[in-house]
Amino acid sequence: MQHRPNTNTHQTRPVQGVVVPHAPTALQRALAWVVFGLVNAVAASLRYRFDPQTLQIASRLPRQVIFCVWHNRLALSLIAYRRLAKRFPPAHRLAAMVSASKDGGLLAAVLELFGVQPVRGSTSRRGQQALLELTSWAERGYDLAITPDGPRGPCYVVQDGVMSLAQVTGLPVVPFSYDLDWKIRPGSWDRFLIPLPFARCHMRLADPIYVPRDATDEQREQLRRQLEQTLKSISSP
Repeated sequence: MQHRPNTNTHQTRPVQGVVVPHAPTALQRALAWVVFGLVNAVAASLRYRFDPQTLQIASRLPRQVIFCVWHNRLALSLIAYRRLAKRFPPAHRLAAMVSASKDGGLLAAVLELFGVQPVRGSTSRRGQQALLELTSWAERGYDLAITPDGPRGPCYVVQDGVMSLAQVTGLPVVPFSYDLDWKIRPGSWDRFLIPLPFARCHMRLADPIYVPRDATDEQREQLRRQLEQTLKSISSP
């Protein structure tokens, strides 16, 4: 059964001292259905490839993880997650961080249609509140997802937020990426990958990275660099 996310988590009333994210507008919710349909239509035409190492890593993953994917690979990240989750039951549920800005409202609405629980926040807006909310969803058995270089970049630079999330929750960070042989890359800050119909999609996982709860700042920085290098190694430029 598909889990229906709690759509009220980012529609709370303003509270003193609390940054309230922008709820999706009516237009964004309408556009979300268009995006949802287009993503599913294109995704259905793609030819997916998992290399043997990725399947081995996926088969050994613990019950809950933090999936980490570059911002420019958001387009197919949920499709890839669902395909991996189907291969390795039991069923998984996912909560993902989304920008608290007005623009983030569209992505939040799309995630809801995919059955994903959006948690609004970023390094510059509502970061601590989002960290607490993600931790709460982890305690309920959800996998977590985060784009470590989003929402503003720099591209392919891992910010420290994912290290904090892993340290607080105790969940391992799993680097994930994919590449496409047919795609469009507009001139955005992250050179976003837009898949073309019937492209080959090569999906890759890397070994989980654990952040000890008592990790020092030096250890966290070392693990942050390791995650950044690993994500680069499984992604084309």
